[in-house]
Amino acid sequence: MLSLLQFGARNTAAAPDRNQKRSMENRKRVKHHGMLPKNDTQLTRESWKIFQIMAEFVEGFERLAHIKPSVSVFGSARTPPDHPDYRLAEDISLELSNAGFAVVSGGGPGIMEAANKGAFAGKSPSIGLNIQLPLEQSGNPYQDIGLNFRHFFSRKVMFVKYASAYVVCPGGFGTLDELAEILTLVQTGKTRRIPIILVGSDFWQGLIDWFRDRLVTAGTISAEDLDLFQVKNEPREVVEAIFDYYEHKGFEPSAQEQEKLLEL
Repeated sequence: MLSLLQFGARNTAAAPDRNQKRSMENRKRVKHHGMLPKNDTQLTRESWKIFQIMAEFVEGFERLAHIKPSVSVFGSARTPPDHPDYRLAEDISLELSNAGFAVVSGGGPGIMEAANKGAFAGKSPSIGLNIQLPLEQSGNPYQDIGLNFRHFFSRKVMFVKYASAYVVCPGGFGTLDELAEILTLVQTGKTRRIPIILVGSDFWQGLIDWFRDRLVTAGTISAEDLDLFQVKNEPREVVEAIFDYYEHKGFEPSAQEQEKLLEL
């Protein structure tokens, strides 16, 4: 019969073996399901993606650097041309284009097409930042400049990099992703503060109420963060809000904003 001391020593010695065996089994399962590279060829292919990403950034910077001032317009890819939101986005983009702003959209159908269509009919460039997707996304024909991206994050940088304002029309997860991205960047000082305009009070009010009632109440954002965006309903209101911001608020950054801009 083993003493308690011997029993403990025996089990302590056996534990690493069992843990190591379990770890090896889990690693095999992860590799089997494609969560780990299976060979050197796959590793090499993954490494070369870095150059694909670099190429997207280089092309984006070279082709978009001269389009200032510009406004990035977002919204659902699923909005049909006969929908009021489509016509509103088209009218907003036409007003922006005639006011001297290049209009940048995701380059696809729905609200993106409406934005490009309105800008294409105006005086300033219409730009589409297209993304390769298995569903929904196909380039629209209303683009003076069209870029094609394989990676969402490099495309998102292009939306922010040269934008003088963000106009966010009704949309789904992708639209919410872009809205959260710019709100986070401005909130944390990682990009300069620009007008962020939500179009359609009926569509956005529930989300705004949730921001105030849940996030502010829980302390996950401050009440002042609600001032990072504004809501408008008419094309002329959107354009006037952008000009009002730069003429009365945005023409002279605060000392803190100037310091942040120097770091960028």
